Amino acid sequence: MGLVTRWLAAFVLLAVTFNPTAYNYVVWVQDYGAANLSVAVLAGLILLVGYIIFLRATLRSIGAVGVVLILSIFAALIWVLYDLGVLALDNDSLNIWLALGALSAVLGIGLGWSHVRRAVTGQTDVDDLDE
Repeated sequence: MGLVTRWLAAFVLLAVTFNPTAYNYVVWVQDYGAANLSVAVLAGLILLVGYIIFLRATLRSIGAVGVVLILSIFAALIWVLYDLGVLALDNDSLNIWLALGALSAVLGIGLGWSHVRRAVTGQTDVDDLDE
């Protein structure tokens, strides 16, 4: 599974949870969750498992400093595009999609960082066995 596939998986996880359209978990639970409580809880738990997998892998591989650095790079990129007139930030839906893209990139990079590091340095990351 390549880095792009990991990013896409993270993007799908985030977009299924919330996006600016009416087709997401948050809106569905607000509108129909009470009528389908068991399905809402099951779907929420499945999403939670996905977040735990992505967040744990991300924090273990790049840490909080890496998360801040990657988000800073995306913020600077958006700033540059805005300054060059390529991007207008007056559209709330676009801003949400940009945030979803940046957050999913952080999670995707975090999930695949061990593979990138091994390819670049030849070193393999090994988890602690005393957990």
